[in-house]
Amino acid sequence: MKKIDEEALAEAYNRALALEKAGDIDAAVAAYRQVLDIDPDDHGGAAVRIAALGRGEAPPRAPDAYVETLFDQHADSFEDILVEQLSYSVPVMVRQRLQELELGPFKRMLDLGCGTGLTGGALRDMVEDVTGIDISENMVEIAHEKDLYETLYVAEVEDFLEDNDEEPFDIVTATDVLPYLGALEPLFFGAAENMLPGGIFIFSSEALPASDDRSYIVGPHQRYLHSEAYIRVRLAETGFELIELREINVRMQDGQPSPGHLVIAKLRG
Repeated sequence: MKKIDEEALAEAYNRALALEKAGDIDAAVAAYRQVLDIDPDDHGGAAVRIAALGRGEAPPRAPDAYVETLFDQHADSFEDILVEQLSYSVPVMVRQRLQELELGPFKRMLDLGCGTGLTGGALRDMVEDVTGIDISENMVEIAHEKDLYETLYVAEVEDFLEDNDEEPFDIVTATDVLPYLGALEPLFFGAAENMLPGGIFIFSSEALPASDDRSYIVGPHQRYLHSEAYIRVRLAETGFELIELREINVRMQDGQPSPGHLVIAKLRG
């Protein structure tokens, strides 16, 4: 494996960020492409940033190295940033909707992108056995310290779903996972393959404006936005029946709400 020139990488990345901030998009994109040449694994998410600037196809998912690095770096301050600063309350919404729709209790839950355990904690008393997956080892360590999960894995979500041979789950959650994925087939199909018929799949997404007819894009904050139509079609194609799709505010970003959806689906028998 070629050793990364960290100094050259930092210089190129900082130059790209400065050019982007200055509004020189062409030069910024060229600099981000230089970043990719130096670091093909893309720990800094240059490909996602190029797509966010409207100058490249959105990758099918954010690079693993980028997501892992991002969350490893922010693990210690993650909950404070997300809950206190960004007003993120999706796990609480998940709990409320499951209770209001009288879904549960559940035997086995799979918490995809479990992070530090916000969703696992919100649903712990509704489930007998909880398994958590996250790509960030630092996040999983914090989740482990909370003693919320029977089993925890450090893995990329789609890869885990493809390789897992544990007994199936009757609820699968994916809160704040879709903003790092573009194409949803691997996630939805993988979830279906790991669930019991009649099992519940609940997830959040950030919404593409209704005026945009694309399936997904990388938004201005380097997070994927998905269209409601795309989510509905892909769920149906992968064996799910939609129970509910609600408009929610996923989080605050630069003082503005991030519109999205909370989606609850059931795997057809």
